[in-house]
Amino acid sequence: MTGNTPSRPDKSRGQSREDRLKAALKANLARRKAQARARADEAGNKKNEEKE
Repeated sequence: MTGNTPSRPDKSRGQSREDRLKAALKANLARRKAQARARADEAGNKKNEEKE
């Protein structure tokens, strides 16, 4: 007996993995962009403070 879980075709499992990887990549890219913006803002604020 194989249990109660239905077997899935390989295509749907591969597509599911691909979708998860795509979502993870998108989230990672968004996080890195936010970090870069924060660093740029921080650097800009330090330059403005030095001028005053």
